[in-house]
Amino acid sequence: MDEQPAPVTVHIYCRVEVLVTDPAAVTGHAIADLRAADIDWSAEEDGREAAVEELRSDLVTSLAGVVDISRLGEGIPGVEFRGGLCWAEQGPARNPFRVGGR
Repeated sequence: MDEQPAPVTVHIYCRVEVLVTDPAAVTGHAIADLRAADIDWSAEEDGREAAVEELRSDLVTSLAGVVDISRLGEGIPGVEFRGGLCWAEQGPARNPFRVGGR
């Protein structure tokens, strides 16, 4: 009888830097995703068009909304994505993430 080892939870911490060369394309993609989402807008404080306007006015929020970290383990045998956190910030990297800690 071949016993499978128990699954092991592993945390991967990443810092990813991207250069946005077409802000309108990023915002358009975020808005399209929002409009396609199955959201009960009657249960939300703001409506869909208010959310669309927020995305139009905030590139960082738009980018954070469309980054798909679930694909990081895609194609790696024996790895199943369970969840994670992704956010975007504009400006210099925070100290813990700067090369050499500076």
